[in-house]
Amino acid sequence: MIALADLFQSVIVPRAISGRYRPSAYLSRYSWRVWRAVALRFSDAERREDTLALFAPAFLIALLAFWVALEIIGYGLLFWALRGEIRPHPGPFAAIYFAGSSLLTIGYGDYVPVAVFPRLCALVAGASGLGTFAIVTTYLFQTFAAFQRRESFIVSLSERTGAPPSGLEFVLRHVKLGLVNDLSPILREAQHWIAEVLETHLAYPILTYFRSSHDDESWIGTLGAILDASTLLITTVELDHRGQAVLTARLGAHLVHDFTGFFNLDTTEAVGVERDEFVIAYADLQAAGAPLRPLDEAWTAFAERRASYAPALDTLARWWRIPPARWIGDRSRPRLHVNVGLQR
Repeated sequence: MIALADLFQSVIVPRAISGRYRPSAYLSRYSWRVWRAVALRFSDAERREDTLALFAPAFLIALLAFWVALEIIGYGLLFWALRGEIRPHPGPFAAIYFAGSSLLTIGYGDYVPVAVFPRLCALVAGASGLGTFAIVTTYLFQTFAAFQRRESFIVSLSERTGAPPSGLEFVLRHVKLGLVNDLSPILREAQHWIAEVLETHLAYPILTYFRSSHDDESWIGTLGAILDASTLLITTVELDHRGQAVLTARLGAHLVHDFTGFFNLDTTEAVGVERDEFVIAYADLQAAGAPLRPLDEAWTAFAERRASYAPALDTLARWWRIPPARWIGDRSRPRLHVNVGLQR
């Protein structure tokens, strides 16, 4: 019953379910801790990232095996309790073997139930096996479809945010290239993307562990870039896109707070943006010709608004160990990429 309930809650229920009494939730979180700890021992960044990227596909296969194994053990214990009504009488391991052959619909016929209830249990076990594999197959298709939709937006936005993604770079590129009028449409598209990530990744948490298929990119980094860009447009840059920026920032903050709560993550160790970092960003925007509010006024507003989501965002970045990005997660050594910065 535990395995069937876990399968039902993880795959069929179309909403986020608390991790209480869900073995798969505990299995994913603690196995990720171990996997991440092992990957972080590698000094080579590419090898480390490749190792982290293997977790989600490997865990999907392990999760299927875990559900099937739990069902086999559960039915095996039931058949062992009914061993007097099965010919020949199975021992504990033989009862598990009989449960496995029933669940997997192999049916060698070396153990035969002779009473109504064990026969009914054998039929239910076979139906459970067929149902499990059918449901998990659908689950895999849904998972990969959601992953592809998430990544297509990340790739399309990367030319605007750079790689690693940066909210400052997003604003700079639109100002320098004369694409200021594109800001509102892009922010509306980002709102749809954030809403879909919020819906799919809480309903199917395994999606959060799938890493981006492109170097120096991540869904958390892209989310952070969108939030930082919106915050800059609200507090620092005086352009006619503040309304869309406010809506985007609110929706993004909703996402990061829901995720830290769902995964029960500690947000007390987060690192914010220092004033010196903001001054450098302000100078870059000024050099690009962006209309700006006075520095002190902008810094006060920026620091106050960013504090509403930055601790949760930084916690998510550290939990999933995303590639270093400007103002997001590990900012000690952000990697340079061919897509960073415009050619002068």
